[in-house]
Amino acid sequence: MTNTPTTLADWLTYIERQHPATIDMGLDRVHAVATALGLGQPARHTITVGGTNGKGSTVAFIEAIGRAAGWKVGAYTSPHLLRYNERVRIDGQEVDDATLVAAFQAVDAARGETTLTYFEYGTLAALYLFARAGLDLAVLEVGLGGRLDAVNIVDPDVAVITTVDIDHAEWLGNDREEIGAEKAGIIRGWKPVILGETDPPSSVLRRAYLLGANAIRGGSDYFYEPIDAQRWRWRDVGLRMELPVPALAGPIQLANAGAAIAALRALDRPMPRAAWAAGVASARIAGRMQAFEREGVQVRVDVGHNPQAATQLARSLRAEAVPGRTLAVYAALQDKDAVGVVQALQEVVAHWALAGLEGPRAQNAADLAQRLAGTDAASGTQYPDVEQALAATLAQARPGDRVLVFGSFHTAAAALQWLQSAG
Repeated sequence: MTNTPTTLADWLTYIERQHPATIDMGLDRVHAVATALGLGQPARHTITVGGTNGKGSTVAFIEAIGRAAGWKVGAYTSPHLLRYNERVRIDGQEVDDATLVAAFQAVDAARGETTLTYFEYGTLAALYLFARAGLDLAVLEVGLGGRLDAVNIVDPDVAVITTVDIDHAEWLGNDREEIGAEKAGIIRGWKPVILGETDPPSSVLRRAYLLGANAIRGGSDYFYEPIDAQRWRWRDVGLRMELPVPALAGPIQLANAGAAIAALRALDRPMPRAAWAAGVASARIAGRMQAFEREGVQVRVDVGHNPQAATQLARSLRAEAVPGRTLAVYAALQDKDAVGVVQALQEVVAHWALAGLEGPRAQNAADLAQRLAGTDAASGTQYPDVEQALAATLAQARPGDRVLVFGSFHTAAAALQWLQSAG
C-alpha cells in the first residue's frame, strides 16, 4: 500500500476506505482472510452473544464473572463510545494502540486482494489478538444479525440470543420471525444456546430443533427474580443463588445477568461459588443508564435506539422514581423507528429536546421533529447538536428533576464527552 498507516487513527481511516460498502454481509471474504492468518479458535472456550438489545451488558456480565473465577478472558464488542480500544479487552484491559496497529497490519498483509469492511477488519484483528493471548474464554458480541455477521466464522461452545425485536429491518427482515432466523445463525449443532426471552420467535426455536442444539430458555429452564432492593435470585434445576443487584442500572439487567449466568453454566466448567456474586456486582459498561448528577439534577445516559430498548428505558425510569420531572434529550439516526421510540417513553417524559447528529446516517433536529409528527416530541425544542441540547436542558432543570440523554451510540458518546469536559 502507499502511505502506509502508522497510528491507530491512521489505520481506522484506512480500513474505513477499503471496501465500497459500509456493510457487506457474508462470510466468504472473512473466512478467506482468517484462513490466510491461520486463525483457529480464539480461546479454550468461546461464547457468542447475539440479539437485538442487551448484548453489550450480557458480554460484560460474562466477562466479569469469568474474571472473578480467575480465568483469562477476552471480550470483543461493538460499536465503541469514546475510543476504538473499547472494542477489544484482554484480562479486563482495553488493548492499547500499538497492539491494535500490529493486528491491523497482520490482517492487511494476509488479505491480499480481498476487500474487507471496517467491521470485518476489526473482527479479524480481535480474533488475531485473542488467539495469541492464551485465553481461557473469549466472549464475542455479534455486530449485525448473526448468520452473515463476521463474528459467525467462529464456532462457539455456547451461543446467547438475548432478545429479538425490529431493528436493522433493511438487512434482517421486517418482523420478529425473519429477524429471529438471522439471529439464530449463531446456533451450532448439539451445542447449547441460551434464549434470554421467555417467548422467543418460533424461527429461533425451529433452528435450534433442526440442529439438535440444547435450547436453554429464560423463564423455562432458568429463572431470575428480585428479592428486595439489594438482592435477586437465580436458579435452575441444579443451582440456586441469591446475588447482589447488578451495579448496571435498570430492571432489564437482571435478564442480562441471568442469561450470562446460564451461558457460563452451559460451559460446564467448575466455577467458584463466590465468582457469581463478585462478577455480577463488578460488571460495568458505559452508556447503559449511566448515572451522573449536576446540582441536584440526575442525568442518565443510554444508547437505547429502538422501541424495545425504549420500553425498557421507560421501565427503568419508573422504577427509579424522582420527585421532579423527566426531561429527555433525543437524537436518532434516520434509519431508526423514532416514532416507536418516543411512543414508548412519552408517558414518562415531561419535555423533549431534539438534537441533530452528524454522519452518513444522521439527521438534523428539524427532520427528526418532522418524522415525529403526531407525538409529544414533535413540539420539542430543537438544537443543532447533543451538546447544546444537553446544556440547555440542564439549565432549565430544577433540583429533583431527571435528564435522560439517549437515542444512539452517537448520542451517548456526545453526551459523555460533554459531561466529562464540563466536570
